[in-house]
Amino acid sequence: MSKTKENLQEAFAGESQANRKYLAFAKQADKEGFAQVAKLFRATAEAETVHAHAHLRAMKGISKTVENLKGAIVGEMFEFKEMYPGMIETAKKEGDKAAERSFIYANKVEEIHAALYQKALDNIDSAEEVDYYVCPVCGYTCENEPPQKCPVCNTPAKTFLKVE
Repeated sequence: MSKTKENLQEAFAGESQANRKYLAFAKQADKEGFAQVAKLFRATAEAETVHAHAHLRAMKGISKTVENLKGAIVGEMFEFKEMYPGMIETAKKEGDKAAERSFIYANKVEEIHAALYQKALDNIDSAEEVDYYVCPVCGYTCENEPPQKCPVCNTPAKTFLKVE
């Protein structure tokens, strides 16, 4: 792999992480009543997304939708089958309950994501429109309407976010 390709991958990862971190910072600023600072964090998060997408395009990391779905399935399966189980065990051994819970939630939800991607791939030519809802605590994602309580973390349905 060329050094430029390595640099693009590193830059993509960094910009992607900055986006998520700045969005979390914006939520915190909103909670503390700093609306203008929250707006700045959201603006810079959006700029980081622009950078990340440019790097991903330069790496030729975006394909046709069918290929993107197949890649997403592989990625989600890797996470719940290989990546998170080891992380969960390490967190248990180290006694880090918050990390353990975070990894367990993500592990359970990644399997659901893989199934949703597979369903979308299987029905790629279907005209059926589906709404998606996401649990704000663990990321559980479901179709059409949220369950009374999240099956992963027991969060009530009323807090789920509808994806537009």
